[in-house]
Amino acid sequence: MPEGDAVPNLPVLTRSAGLDALAAFLAGRGAAYAADRNTDPGSEPTTSALSPYLRRRLLTEEEVVRAALDALGERGSEAFIAEVFWRTYFKGHLETHPEAWSRYRVGLADARARLAAEPGLRRTYDRAVEGRTGIDGFDSWAGQLVEAGWLHNHVRMWFASIWIFTLRLPWELGADHFLRHLLDGDPASNTLSWRWVAGLHTRGKHYLARRENIRRYTQGRHEPAGLDEEAGPLEETIPPREVPLSRADAPPDGPVALLMHLDDLHPESLPLGRAEVVRVWGLLAHADGAMERVRAADAAAMADGLGRAAAHFGCPAEPAPAGWTEDVPVVAAWAPVGPSADVLPSRCQRVRRPWDERAWPLSTRGFFRLKRAIPDLTGA
Repeated sequence: MPEGDAVPNLPVLTRSAGLDALAAFLAGRGAAYAADRNTDPGSEPTTSALSPYLRRRLLTEEEVVRAALDALGERGSEAFIAEVFWRTYFKGHLETHPEAWSRYRVGLADARARLAAEPGLRRTYDRAVEGRTGIDGFDSWAGQLVEAGWLHNHVRMWFASIWIFTLRLPWELGADHFLRHLLDGDPASNTLSWRWVAGLHTRGKHYLARRENIRRYTQGRHEPAGLDEEAGPLEETIPPREVPLSRADAPPDGPVALLMHLDDLHPESLPLGRAEVVRVWGLLAHADGAMERVRAADAAAMADGLGRAAAHFGCPAEPAPAGWTEDVPVVAAWAPVGPSADVLPSRCQRVRRPWDERAWPLSTRGFFRLKRAIPDLTGA
């Protein structure tokens, strides 16, 4: 699942705050990341808490990996860097298997219809999202998700597994619940992680939450009884088909308007060639039904990105006006499958970062093909 921690006090989502969080992690708990990252002590976080910044690319994956290598060395940063690459992998995989997203959307609509038609399913769903199942741990995590917009990575896996295999709820409803509440909710990581837990991403290989595992990695705080630890994986007749990675555009020479979106808010490092940015617009596309906390975080991150863009390019930067027209070509960072890609105008020329250009073609199957290439991709 996307990386998470035990309810960190997240500052306003700005690049400056992200850089501070990165520096603090590398100077502190970064050294113990490999040993501690699966443990949820319920107090201090054991992972980086950088995912809200990475999700919006207030920090880029490349700069986080470079900083980790510099601070911790190749061996000391190996586990952390692999987790960063999981994020890259999920994006590349969904780009080449977009049917996984469209099937999720169709499945979600079907599951919502079932909620309206099946009172028993509706009662189970309501108890789950309200934390009234009686399952030790799960109910606490349900409350934490809604109240804080955050769950530890290992907790996300337990939660999804119990949702699917013990409560027998449609996985799409759980994925939607996460995406609406999580401050770091990412369409690719969230969708494919839920599919992985269910046994759909890697066919036949699912993740079962186990009482002893939960007891061990919560340091005895939770030990839920009654979990289905023998359930088989979910199945689908035909997996999402692979499609070729779409080609990116080369930025034009001369004046352009830059259209920013929530999947890439570091315009200073975009590969724009000899393009001259003369205006910047920001396009907000939240996840469907996103909670106010998530919408506020998105808005704060966009405002920060627009402010930095104005300073960097020396031009006006503002939210995209309704019905805007352009007298120069419009360029945007590549928007991966999800809400931003759904609303980007077709006339935009989309540029892709070298990081994604190198890594996404290696993300079409399982993760380990990409993992083997990490030393080459990072120059480690």
